[in-house]
Amino acid sequence: MKDKSIWLVLIAAATFNNVVFAQTRLPEIPLDQYTTEQQKAAQEFELVRKKAPWGPFAMLMYSPELMNNARAMGDYLRYHSAFDSVLSEFAILITAREWSQDYEWSVHYPIAIKAGLKPEIAQSLKDGRRPDGMSEDQTLIYDFTIELQRNKQVSDGTFAKTEKRFGKKGVIDLAGIAGYYTFLAMEMNMARRPAPIGNERLPRFPE
Repeated sequence: MKDKSIWLVLIAAATFNNVVFAQTRLPEIPLDQYTTEQQKAAQEFELVRKKAPWGPFAMLMYSPELMNNARAMGDYLRYHSAFDSVLSEFAILITAREWSQDYEWSVHYPIAIKAGLKPEIAQSLKDGRRPDGMSEDQTLIYDFTIELQRNKQVSDGTFAKTEKRFGKKGVIDLAGIAGYYTFLAMEMNMARRPAPIGNERLPRFPE
């Protein structure tokens, strides 16, 4: 009887945690409730992105000026940085994995695969393992981004190799990608924004 009671308590706790996680602290603001400032920011966003603010940007509408400044930085880092799509998306997935950011991962995983990232490399990231079979460029991206995320700095050797391959603009842009998607991950983790419906959570690793 005692074992059964403990089991019921554990089930109840797990259920509660899942419910809490599923409820974002900052739900999207209905369009008809936008302030004048929010309406202006949404119009600016739509002018550039050709659609209304979505995902993390819809959440950031609570601070509309920050939202559009974030969008502007994202426009460059996502579409015009020193890196092609597969390397850029690889860095984004590394960042999403390091922050256990379900929404970021679920959005960028299919983009990365479509761009040419091998599914087995993405799976290794998801499992928390260093991927096998990376190209030379992917190895540089991985080492640089992982060091920056985990060590809060980049070693001289890794910096030198990355700068030699991608130049000074490259190391600036790569740190920018890691920083920008860390910013979005921090905002969404703070708000407890869940992954889109139908997408599973990333495995959580011990602290």
